[in-house]
Amino acid sequence: MMQFIINILREKNMSTIDVDSHARLAAHEKMIQKKKMIAGVFKEFYDICAASNAKYFSGSGKVLEIGSGVGQIKKYYPDVITSEVIESPIVDMVIDATKMDIKDGSLRAVYGLNCFHHISDPRSFFKECERVLHKGGGVVLIDPYYGLLANSFYKKAFPTEFFDKNQKSWSTDSGVMLDANQALSYVVFVRDRAIFEKEFPGMEIVETRVLNNYIRYVFSGGLNFKQLIPNIFTPILKIVEILMIPLRNVLGLHHVIVIKKK
Repeated sequence: MMQFIINILREKNMSTIDVDSHARLAAHEKMIQKKKMIAGVFKEFYDICAASNAKYFSGSGKVLEIGSGVGQIKKYYPDVITSEVIESPIVDMVIDATKMDIKDGSLRAVYGLNCFHHISDPRSFFKECERVLHKGGGVVLIDPYYGLLANSFYKKAFPTEFFDKNQKSWSTDSGVMLDANQALSYVVFVRDRAIFEKEFPGMEIVETRVLNNYIRYVFSGGLNFKQLIPNIFTPILKIVEILMIPLRNVLGLHHVIVIKKK
């Protein structure tokens, strides 16, 4: 039943786009411009990154966002360097997160929104973060959560990706967007957290928490599905989210992982 509903709600134009091409970015840019509800959710994601940076990180340097997609963060934080792994006029730089063309110790923070699970070699990414970050700097990742609702939702919502908590290796042979394991943040930071801490003793996980804007995320349709209710109901949904905070570990769809370079 869930799969049937998802198929009905999927934006028709998104189902025909090559997700590894620039056409995906152009389509997402149009989507976020016309859907104020999801734009508000992304604004909250950006604010969480900035707040985590201010709370946990120290030192000098610029802020880099990897996997910037439509590059909306610049509307609110114009000094952030935006980047994508493919050519795009929307962002500042083309960067592969596993081999960044960035000087050693030149960054204060690296942000990644819904892109960590697309990194084919997380170990190379962490090594690069250790290299490019200033001492006291860090990484803020927002990625798919692994709770009860997320476990079911992500397995059905995105046919070009998968959700496998039992994946043995951290690495995959995925494309830019294709064949990514949306459960990768669970695999690395929850199931294999002890392995991460042993292999990267210079990187400390200082915070993990479930985000609470999942109701607006679902009703907005995100960037790939039709919006379910008008924007006028956004304040009501925010109130419902506050009332349902005790259930976010069950119903949440995203979580944040904050990692600091010692």
